[in-house]
Order: sequence, then structure tokens, then C-alpha cells
Amino acid sequence: MGTKTRQTRGLFITLEGIEGSGKSTQINHLAKVLSKAGYRVLQTREPGGTATAEAIRHILLTASSQEPVTPQTEALLVFAARCQHVTHLIKPALQNGDIVLCDRFSDSTLAYQGFARGLDLQWLRETNAVATGGLAPDLTLLLDLPVSVGLARRRADRGQQNRLDRETERFHRKVRRGFLALAAEEPGRMKILNANRPAQEIRDELTEIVIGWMAKPPRPSRRRS
Repeated sequence: MGTKTRQTRGLFITLEGIEGSGKSTQINHLAKVLSKAGYRVLQTREPGGTATAEAIRHILLTASSQEPVTPQTEALLVFAARCQHVTHLIKPALQNGDIVLCDRFSDSTLAYQGFARGLDLQWLRETNAVATGGLAPDLTLLLDLPVSVGLARRRADRGQQNRLDRETERFHRKVRRGFLALAAEEPGRMKILNANRPAQEIRDELTEIVIGWMAKPPRPSRRRS
């Protein structure tokens, strides 16, 4: 693997997938690989990343059942958190030439609030464009596996379950179908990895995809201010 110590512009890489797909494990590995190769790396997550966005995350994932969060409220909270995240963390890092690795981004909004909650996809895309100032990932890695396997993993980790984990299996099947539909629309950006196999195999393929992708000639920026 080559080493690169100087970057001319930042790159924005996101990891997506249903609950229990192993994104956190894989993004930690990828951050170590890229850092070892000499890249400046910022690792972050959504919802979250800044103090305000993390506070919104807490509301989203721990809301009381006595006051159910409507799909519209859920989406607007996600966009509020994302606006803070992009403005105060992601864009400055990209302008500094860093590689930004983000656990979830706009594809999750389309999959969860769009395909699963039933909100209008065009409205979600337009509102996301306002919240992000037109920022889109350069590369997205979709960790895909059967819903039953992902939920079983989450159930085994009872201390980490949140409001979305407790949604029905039907809901999570809609999320998965949403992700796969989005990947079919943008195969150049979204790469699907089989996440229903040993973690080392996934790490090896993920590393190969990212390093190979970064070795290609620079691509026109997808960022619009």
C-alpha cells in the first residue's frame, strides 16, 4: 500500500447500512488504515459530530413513548443536526484537505425517513440540500446483510439498543430495500459489500475498494457552496 502525506483537497466517504451491519467496527478500521498510510482523517457520525448535533441525537434515539416522534419531526431533527455537523465540522475538515469518514449521512435519511417512514423523497432531497449546502459524499460504502441477522446482532447487545432498534422487522426491511434502491440509482458512488460474513473479510474488501478508488485520477468535486 502506498503512502500519501499531502492532499490537495478533502474527500468525503460515508458508511451506510441497516442496524447491526457493523458500520462502527469497519469505520474504525478504515480510519486506522488511512491514518497509517499518511492521510489526515476525521472520523465522525450522524446524527452527531458536534455538541448541538449530539444533543439532537439523544432526543432522536431516546424519545419517550408517551410522546411519539412524528416522521416529519424526526426528519427535521435529522436535518437540524446535519446542518450543524456539516457547517462546523465536515466542511472545515474538507477545506483543510482531510479525509472525512462519516457513519451515516443523507442516504440514511432517504432510507429511514423516506422508504421506511413514507415521507416524500423529493422533499427530503430538497431539504437535505438546504441543510448541507449541496454537500454529497464522494464515495459511499453500503454494508448489506439480511435484516434478521442485523437485528439479532443488536438484540445480543442489549446495552446499545435505541428507539430505532425497537422498530418492527417490517420497518427495517423497508430500510434495507431503500438502501439497495439508492445504490442501484448511483452505482458509481455507492458500493455494496456483503456484511454477512467474517469481519476480516469485510475489512479486506473495504480497504481494497477505498485504496483502489483513491488511486484513480481526481474526480470533480461534488461539493457546492
